[in-house]
Amino acid sequence: MANIETYPRFISLVQERYSCRAYDLGRDTLDHDLISAVLDAARLAPSACNRQPWLFMVVEGEEAREKVFAAYGRDWIRTAPAYIIALGRPAQAWHRPADAHDHTDIDLAIACEHICLAATALGLGTCWVCNFDPAVLRREFNIPAELVPVAIIPIGYPAPDSPATAKNRKPASEIIRWGSF
Repeated sequence: MANIETYPRFISLVQERYSCRAYDLGRDTLDHDLISAVLDAARLAPSACNRQPWLFMVVEGEEAREKVFAAYGRDWIRTAPAYIIALGRPAQAWHRPADAHDHTDIDLAIACEHICLAATALGLGTCWVCNFDPAVLRREFNIPAELVPVAIIPIGYPAPDSPATAKNRKPASEIIRWGSF
């Protein structure tokens, strides 16, 4: 049964979540319990036929920062205390029978957004990073061939002087169609 009374809490969380690109340098580490909590949200995410074709690698510290920077050369990435590297397992994923479409990326996208929303609920910032060099990331972290790097999620406390920017979203009338064309 739908409970519209709980919707404001959820939509508030969605509105609060943003792509954080500046982390609090004074809080250079994250409690592993916090990281485990956001990863548990990913574990609970749905996936096609419940295949869960993913692995989440957590890396932290100065060496990890430089390795992530090697794959994604933007200075802001170095401000995060930790990174969750989302890896796909295409051999374990569901493939649509009609055209063999691989759902690894779709399943990982659902799990990654669960991570981002859970982090927001805990007062942490995250950002999806997909514009990286997967070959460099694979080399830097010795990622096996059967795993596909899909996203890097820096995670940490947002910098206090770096508020979220306003979200520019299309109106519902431009993205929703009731019925057929």
